[in-house]
Amino acid sequence: MKILVTGAAGFIGYHVAKQLLGKGHEVCGLDVINDYYDINLKYDRLKDLGVSRTEAEVFNEPVPSSIWSTFNFIRLDIADRERLPELFKNEKFDAVCNLAAQAGVRYSLENPETYIDSNIVGFLNILECCRHNNIKNLVYASSSSVYGLNSKIPFETTDSVDHPISIYAATKKSNELMAHTYSHLFGLRTIGLRFFTVYGPWGRPDMALFLFTKAIIENKSIAVYNNGKMARDFTYIDDITEGVVRILEKDNSNHPDYRVYNIGNNDSVQLLEFISILEKHLQKKADKQMLPMQPGDVEKTWANVDDLIRDYDYHPSTPIDEGVGHFVSWYKTYYDIK
Repeated sequence: MKILVTGAAGFIGYHVAKQLLGKGHEVCGLDVINDYYDINLKYDRLKDLGVSRTEAEVFNEPVPSSIWSTFNFIRLDIADRERLPELFKNEKFDAVCNLAAQAGVRYSLENPETYIDSNIVGFLNILECCRHNNIKNLVYASSSSVYGLNSKIPFETTDSVDHPISIYAATKKSNELMAHTYSHLFGLRTIGLRFFTVYGPWGRPDMALFLFTKAIIENKSIAVYNNGKMARDFTYIDDITEGVVRILEKDNSNHPDYRVYNIGNNDSVQLLEFISILEKHLQKKADKQMLPMQPGDVEKTWANVDDLIRDYDYHPSTPIDEGVGHFVSWYKTYYDIK
């Protein structure tokens, strides 16, 4: 298939694009490469896909990969109402995987406008382009953050998600509502994926594992919120990409036009246990600074993935100890830590 992957310079987008290429698909990677976090990491991900920084820095010009003959990259904002429709018209994609979004819960408390521009305006542009270009499948990123103040564990897609506690979560809930509308009105097949705390090599620098690893290596204290009384459904990146690719590859014509799934590890790990595993792999103790709960945060997440198992035979298989070990190994190599 010919698949558009937006957010291709991002953590999940890079891994999804690479796996699709490895399975013989033709991929167009799209990213605006904003400076929410270190852009060098984004350019290095693209470099691993065969696109140089010089090439990737140019806006609106498709760049063929020097490694993958079936990969092209274009630097473009999904909110661009002129260039994005032109791209869809020219390329005639079979499927779209929309992973482009302004990420981060805490950042949304200070910069809400950015989330509206990217996650609402940009997603509407994606929906419109899919609608007018006969796209068979649109798979898009939602988030576990939509569960907000939900206290029922584990989280199920049938639970109420009407009480988001951050602008980021509100935009993701809005994406699901917008997708439902387009599925109902225009028969556009949409599949939303509520990601649960994705981690692994090439991860985001604003995520806990990256922040903790950097701080411990540099002999700095780590911020442990809610005095450590937190738990997360940590999901290794390879398990995430396996699920995403299975959904993109499957003939979904026998399924309803609108669906939402949890995609996680189907387990929950205590934060202090997570830190202990990291200390073991770094062979170094963390200086923990215990802090109160942050605004927009939730105490616990845990994904029920029974629907994904039933429909796509999805089985996350990476234990937390193994996954953290892979990340630490990558981090030391990438940053040349002896």
